[in-house]
Order: sequence, then structure tokens, then C-alpha cells
Amino acid sequence: MTKEQDDSMKSHADHGVRERLLDAAENLFSERGFGGTSIRDLAAAAGCNIASVNYYFGSKENLYAELWRRHLLMLRDTRIASIDKVVSESDGRPSLENLIRSFAYAFVGPLMDESGGRRMIRIMAREMVDPHLPSAMFGKDVIEPTLTAMQQALSKACPELDQSKVPLVVFSIVGQLVHTIRLKAMIEWTHDEALLVFEPAKVIDHVVAFSAAGIRAYAKGGC
Repeated sequence: MTKEQDDSMKSHADHGVRERLLDAAENLFSERGFGGTSIRDLAAAAGCNIASVNYYFGSKENLYAELWRRHLLMLRDTRIASIDKVVSESDGRPSLENLIRSFAYAFVGPLMDESGGRRMIRIMAREMVDPHLPSAMFGKDVIEPTLTAMQQALSKACPELDQSKVPLVVFSIVGQLVHTIRLKAMIEWTHDEALLVFEPAKVIDHVVAFSAAGIRAYAKGGC
């Protein structure tokens, strides 16, 4: 075996252990929360020794942050791609409804699937109540690029809207979608049938109609 082959096998093995730890962390943090999950639990679930957590991530806190990074970078790319797609398909002048709906489904959809997305909803809900991430984490790499892309697209969809108001309008839309995710987590935890009115597709339809009407009124000139 050559040195290059040996190095390749070691790199593949390292990647496997690292990914198993991230998968185990996703499961355990969603079920037990950050404080209820020990390094020993993570190592056992991943089928590796305790030292592996420190070797690959340095600490449980870093593993938790990397788990978020893995998902949020994917969500960022999905959301920006949805914005770019609706703009390009409309020759640079998307309708408000199409823009908001495309963004809303890209924002909420990946978190509503039956596997990792739903686990991340539970982790996000726990983080909102009991935060463990640095306050400024992901702002530059995740939040700013997404908001910038949406603001630019909104300006094209409604050029009559005062540019100084565009960031606040985008924040309003995002706030509604974040609340939708929180409500989804609440429904799953409480099994409260009274909350079934907040089924995501219905909420998105409301967000689209409500936001588009509000933006047009805010622009005081129609779009």
C-alpha cells in the first residue's frame, strides 16, 4: 500500500467517525437537549471512544455548534437558491406572491421533513429556551447573505417600496416564518389539537397573502 492510499484510508475513517458523532449529536440533542446529553452518551451512540469527541471537535460545545453549522449552511444555500430561481424565471421582476411563497417554502420546508429537519426543529426550539450558541454565531455566513438576497429581490418585486423600509419588511416576513417553525415544534411536543390550524402549508398561504397585501399598502402605490 502506498503512503497516498494509506492517507486516503485514514481520511475516510476520520470522516466516518466525525459524521457518526454529528448524527448521534443530532439525535441526542433533539431528544434530551444540550444539558441532558453527555460526552459519554455521544461517544456511545456514535460507536467510538470518549476521546474522539475532543479529537474531532475539541468539546461538546464545539460539536453542538458544528451540528448547527452543517444544517444552517445548507438552509442558507437552499433559501438563496429559491430567491435566485424565482427572480430569474420572471426576467428580474417577480410577483410579490411568488417571491414570498418561494422563500417561505425554502425557509420552512427543509425543517418539516420526517428525518433531520424535524429533529432540528426540536433542537432549535430548545436553543430558543436554553441557548448555548454564541450570540453572534452565523450572522456573517448565514443570516446576512440570506437577508441581502431577499432584500434585493423584494426591491425588484416592489420597486415602489421605499428602500429604507425593505430590511424591516424582510425581517417581518422572516419573523412570521420563524414563529411558524416554533409553533410546529409546540404542536409536536404538546399534541394539542387546538393548534392544528397552524399546519405549515396553511400558515404559508396566510403569510403570503398577508405580507403581499401589507407590502403593497406600505408602498402606497401598488406593485
